[in-house]
Amino acid sequence: MAVTTKNSSTLLIGVGNEFRGDDGVGILAARSIREKNLPGIVMVECDGEAAALLDVWAGMKTVVIIDAVSSGAPPGTIHRIDARRQSVSQEIFPFSTHALGVAHAVELARSLGKLPVNIIIYGIEGGQFTAGPSLSPEVQEAMDEVLQIVTGEIFSLSDDTREIS
Repeated sequence: MAVTTKNSSTLLIGVGNEFRGDDGVGILAARSIREKNLPGIVMVECDGEAAALLDVWAGMKTVVIIDAVSSGAPPGTIHRIDARRQSVSQEIFPFSTHALGVAHAVELARSLGKLPVNIIIYGIEGGQFTAGPSLSPEVQEAMDEVLQIVTGEIFSLSDDTREIS
């Protein structure tokens, strides 16, 4: 998966499978932001496989990931994780289409010293992950909220080139 990052300071990764109900929220969110044609932002859709994530964010200063999660919280709950400041729990991101997912990718990158300067993860609690292309109403509402938050946050993060301790 190649990413063109010329003149781009921020990478937004939408993770999931659009044909498994709420699991498609990350992909659909990335597409919604792509339609806004925001300057300096590259959007990528990814199934969440750890090695692909490490490859796609290599060399980027700011990365925002949007993915569905299943932690037992009510559907539509929004989890925001600053992965530079806290670990990414496998309890929130317990599964992936592959054996190793977002939590594994972040923690592997952390141990290798390969985390981007800024890496923010938005996990939207899903309720149904069965076959089908539509989001549940709670997840759709949460996605709309995350899109508003992310659109504003992306610009403040991309302006911040300091290493976060």
